[in-house]
Amino acid sequence: MSRVRLPLAALSLASVSALLLAGCSQSTDASKTSGDSAAPAAAATGAKPAPFSKGTVKVALVRQSGAGDYFEQWGNGAKAQAKALGIDLTVYDAQADNAKQATDLSSAINSGAQAIIVDHGFPATIQPEIDKAVKKGVKVVVYDVETATKGVVSTRQNDASMAQAVLDVMAEKVGKNAKVGYVNVAGYAALDKRNTVWAKEVAAQGWKQQFKVGKVTDSTATDNVPLVSAALTQHSDVTGVFAPYDELAKGTVLAVQNKKLQDKVKVFGADVSNADIQNMTADGSPWVATAGTDPSAVGAAVVRTTALELAGQLGKSSVEFPAVAITQDFLRAKKIENMAQLREALPALNLSQVSTADWISNVAH
Repeated sequence: MSRVRLPLAALSLASVSALLLAGCSQSTDASKTSGDSAAPAAAATGAKPAPFSKGTVKVALVRQSGAGDYFEQWGNGAKAQAKALGIDLTVYDAQADNAKQATDLSSAINSGAQAIIVDHGFPATIQPEIDKAVKKGVKVVVYDVETATKGVVSTRQNDASMAQAVLDVMAEKVGKNAKVGYVNVAGYAALDKRNTVWAKEVAAQGWKQQFKVGKVTDSTATDNVPLVSAALTQHSDVTGVFAPYDELAKGTVLAVQNKKLQDKVKVFGADVSNADIQNMTADGSPWVATAGTDPSAVGAAVVRTTALELAGQLGKSSVEFPAVAITQDFLRAKKIENMAQLREALPALNLSQVSTADWISNVAH
């Protein structure tokens, strides 16, 4: 989303579920994981504060993940950072099942977790459980979830700047008064914020929006291909399509290619992952620009934010992660094939200075 994962997205602000807001399978049981794909941690030098000085700290991660590797990388970063901090992290993942996420959150509250991280989700179904957690004294940190509950720490990508960065490139590529298409879904916090920027840019550029389609499912990319294909059949004269979540962008790319319009229609997405990079750099790909954060670094930073909140050292109620614009031309010129190479080429993706302290072993990339 973070990634709808949003990752996405990957999608998050009415709360992007199955995003990121950033394809997937169903998970039914909570599982404890160690994040073996972690980057090595930078050694901590300071003394651990309570509760970390008293042994293992129990934290639950309640996710509403979606298709694609954005969410996988986000989760790996979170698990790696938790392991480095000595956190016993229990992961629940509803994967597009809103009722299950509410149940998962209830289970996390009853599990004795000292803190709960809520990664994406619909406020209507999880807000009551968030309130219960806070009343019980559990620290709650949300990622890309809109909540007004006092005491909750909100973390998110800067979705407005993300959308603006991509649309600035789109304006250069398609020009003013162009016929354009739009692939998005209402009701997800991150996507709604990106939509606000889109509406302003359409007016400013004099673009003529020919269609809007889109849906978020447990197989978002695949399920959007027929929707976008049908729209392109009726409006093959569009020169650009904005799909502000990488799974929506992937489906749009496939539809453009299926209609053999890749030489005429440019796709502008959001979020970034290994699969996205491969998609953008492939021969004949119409996906020419995206913007995003490093999902692994974001997942790690959210866990560090939670640790600081547990230690009483955070001192604020929100943390925002800035996005970076990424173009197809840049990726090809630098011969970038994966996130590791992108991190090296774009140091701005590194969040190592966000939510940290001398007692924290930092695994941000």
